[in-house]
Amino acid sequence: MEYKRDINKNIFRGYDIRGIYPTELDEDTAYTIGLGFGSHIKNIGMSKCVVGHDNRLSSDVLYKALIKGITSTGIDVVSLGLCTTPMYYYACIKLKIYSGVMVTASHNPKDDNGFKFAFDESGNCKGQEIQDFLSFILEGNFESGNGVVEKYDITNDYIELFKSNLHFGNRRVKAVVDPGNGTTAVIVKKIYDLFPMDLIYINDESDGHFPNHHPDPCVEANLEQLKKKVLEVGADIGVGFDGDGDRMGMVDAKGNFIPTDKYLIIFIRDIINKVHKKEFLCDVKCSKCLTDEIERLNGKYVMSRTGNSYTKARTRDEDLPLGGELSGHVYFRDRWPGFDSGLYVGLRMLEILSNTDKSVDELLEGINHYYSTEEIKVPSMDTDKFNVINRVKEYADKNNLKYIDIDGVRIMYEDGWALVRASNTGPNITARFEASSEERLEELKKKYMNIINGYNIDIDIL
Repeated sequence: MEYKRDINKNIFRGYDIRGIYPTELDEDTAYTIGLGFGSHIKNIGMSKCVVGHDNRLSSDVLYKALIKGITSTGIDVVSLGLCTTPMYYYACIKLKIYSGVMVTASHNPKDDNGFKFAFDESGNCKGQEIQDFLSFILEGNFESGNGVVEKYDITNDYIELFKSNLHFGNRRVKAVVDPGNGTTAVIVKKIYDLFPMDLIYINDESDGHFPNHHPDPCVEANLEQLKKKVLEVGADIGVGFDGDGDRMGMVDAKGNFIPTDKYLIIFIRDIINKVHKKEFLCDVKCSKCLTDEIERLNGKYVMSRTGNSYTKARTRDEDLPLGGELSGHVYFRDRWPGFDSGLYVGLRMLEILSNTDKSVDELLEGINHYYSTEEIKVPSMDTDKFNVINRVKEYADKNNLKYIDIDGVRIMYEDGWALVRASNTGPNITARFEASSEERLEELKKKYMNIINGYNIDIDIL
């Protein structure tokens, strides 16, 4: 392996480093990133870091190359081996070593891979930090040394964290659990089988080919098997997890998909009278039904830009008891150490069900109803994405429309909203629309999709 001077700059994205293996991201790239990471944390006074990897087919080779680069700078590595991203987070907390790298591409297609990384206790790098790190790598001023590798198994400590944290009631919940052949398959049974439930597992073999469905449980199309199994066995709920285990998707007893911005309502209703600070974070993609309910409960909502690195940091920095985003990242800080774990979020929902005789849909009664699209992805070159955002913003300005521009543009109407933003995880524009009627939803969608696609449209207020 050798220093890669022509490293692909496009893999350095908004929340992490991510690209296709081996065309955009190979062993030399991983080694080079390791040289940069080790040198940087050495420069800021660190001597040791934590490294883990998910079950993707390319993860082990990239992991080894990364570690070789890091140790070549004189930094010692605590090697976790195969683990979920939440297990990596907890290892950093448990060992009080806050510099680290997780080799993962989360919910991306199987040929993708990447690195989530943190230099210190401020958490995962994001935005300008990542671009500054790229500049540092390109300068090539690396440290040298002979770091050592120490293997560490976080499994038992992680299991104990769950055992001490959850309090199930008398109702024995029947649940279908779908790890989606992702990394949670290596740990899920050891944790879930600890609690008094009737469990049916599907797709529970670790397989980086992801042979049964795409590893993103927050896209409804990926939960068809889970829906069918819930209906087949008469389960109370179905829960599924993404490739690296930091997100949860959910279906109710009727096989209905429950998006994150709705199941967050169940959590907030459960904890709002148990916490001192009644403020909760959501991202710009979340439904108005969530913010309506928070206000109805006499709480406050904090709206954040999208992205795990941003939403988790803001939930922590503003000392909020709970935060979440539509993509499935949820952060409990009431009795959990604040990192996103799909397994834990699933168990918190199962815990609630075990302490009530209500079904999931009954726990959601009384919320305001809106019609929403799923997140729509429009392919767009990274160099063009922000031109599209500016085009939408110009439209809003010309028509004196209210909008939030903390992450793309969320344009707000009395009866709905339209969001257009640049994806930070791929070459896409992403859009989402919501309205009080199906007709209005279609109207908003048509108008803004035309703007995204560059058509000349009448500049008239919707």
